[in-house]
Amino acid sequence: MIESPPALTLIASAPRPTEAQIAAFQGVETAHIADAMGGTAAMDTTISPLGFGRDLPTFAAGPALVCDSGPSDIIATLGAIEHMFPGDILVHAAHGNQKCATIGDQVSGMLKNAGAAAFVTDGPMRDYEGIVKTGLPCWCTGLNPNSPSANGPGVTATSAVVGGRHVSTGDMVVCDLNGVVVVPFARIDDVIAKVAEVKRMEEELAAKVRDGFREPLDTRKMLAEGRAVVIY
Repeated sequence: MIESPPALTLIASAPRPTEAQIAAFQGVETAHIADAMGGTAAMDTTISPLGFGRDLPTFAAGPALVCDSGPSDIIATLGAIEHMFPGDILVHAAHGNQKCATIGDQVSGMLKNAGAAAFVTDGPMRDYEGIVKTGLPCWCTGLNPNSPSANGPGVTATSAVVGGRHVSTGDMVVCDLNGVVVVPFARIDDVIAKVAEVKRMEEELAAKVRDGFREPLDTRKMLAEGRAVVIY
């Protein structure tokens, strides 16, 4: 490059959900959110709770703080800790790199001290026992003891593709044992309303199943309408 970029860029203009919007997602199942968004809200299944929920909390919901340093680097994540809001979920874009950890127990502890609700990445982590001691909920692709660098360039409070989903700072992120879903900032109110309807329908169906319901498709009607055939 003709001119080297700064090692770290801090973006200060990202939107943020209201406290009421954040509260509306607390305790909401990721599956309900995915249904409310047409089944297309989740990050890849490679991203799962660290330790599969054995030793850390398995639910978190909060505004995304997206940090992108490129593969094998964490300068943007380190720079974000001082500037994050309590309740943020720090989303570290590793660009799918699996050759080294993103963060370990020390940075996890710093994030916990700063009030982070969770840490999400499409890369591995390290120092499992130490992370458990911090109590920080984490979603990642696994464990790798190799360490990253912190040279940059990196950008905090940005946007990135993480686990196959585009996520921007200010989007709502909800995580549980099923995975991680992303609600774009512009759709937050719409999804809140739809989630209530999804939950109502799920509860009605669950009651029917408990009573013995076993016919999810009306095959007789489908046969009559020509949408199904019987082969003998």
